[in-house]
Amino acid sequence: MKRRDLMPLLLLAPSLLLAADHQWVLKQSTLTYHVSHPLHQSEGVSHAARGKGICHEGQCEFLIAVPVKSFDSGDSNRDLHMIQVTRGAEFPMVTVRTRLPESAAAARSLKADLEIQFAGQTAYYKDVTFDMATAGNETRISGTIPATLADFKIDPPSLLTLPVKNEIPIRVELTWSPQ
Repeated sequence: MKRRDLMPLLLLAPSLLLAADHQWVLKQSTLTYHVSHPLHQSEGVSHAARGKGICHEGQCEFLIAVPVKSFDSGDSNRDLHMIQVTRGAEFPMVTVRTRLPESAAAARSLKADLEIQFAGQTAYYKDVTFDMATAGNETRISGTIPATLADFKIDPPSLLTLPVKNEIPIRVELTWSPQ
């Protein structure tokens, strides 16, 4: 092939590669943490997560971020204490990263390895199971992350000298759509 015939192909190559990528955007989210104390139970809910997924060559990388201060337990005093305990002023975001095969989009459930950065620490969770349901152009993912306070080196807060339990499961409900 002559050089001048090759030039248009070289100019088109980057756009062809970009067209091969597939992107996802997080449309809706509900993240709920659960804290258990011998005297009561409480939950904090956030709908403020943002996220994006980029697929290339059969692999997808997802990043989700949510502000620590966006969790609402219905008790502003408790929410302020949660921000203090989790060092939310110094580390204002919780981020989650995962990598999945693009073929997982067709499954009814998936197992994901998660990297979560929270309170200045990074924790890894292997094979977390999520259920998936696709309706039209949206894919809904739901599951529970088996987080603990110890995973993030957070001292359990106490009430009347009784500490909360170490387990803080996080219920995840995310709605994604292709972009």
